[in-house]
Amino acid sequence: MSAPATRDTKQKRAIRAAFLAADRPLNPEQVREMASAEKVGLGIATVYRNIKQLLEEGWLTIVQLPGENAHFEVAGKAHHHHFHCKSCKKVFALMACLPNVQTLAPAGFRVSGHELLLYGTCETCAQA
Repeated sequence: MSAPATRDTKQKRAIRAAFLAADRPLNPEQVREMASAEKVGLGIATVYRNIKQLLEEGWLTIVQLPGENAHFEVAGKAHHHHFHCKSCKKVFALMACLPNVQTLAPAGFRVSGHELLLYGTCETCAQA
């Protein structure tokens, strides 16, 4: 039996639009700020509730960053990694991967997956 469909509300449309416009991982507060431009008065609880629904629907995926609150991005992208600007705290998708990651593991080890997170300063912050 499939899960019941969730309503497509103005709030959810504004949240989806925020993710599509940003085209990068966002944390809930960033979503609230961006979506509020379209839907005035959008509360953080509504953002969390809709993010949960969009995760359940498979429209969003979670991006975990060490020591940070979860970020979320539109699901369905090819394998990729992320860049975290330490100045503005924004996270950007890096649509690339290291070749031959298996060769980085010690002899006899078998790699079943990997994560790569680059830290630094984004172009906007570097110019400031």
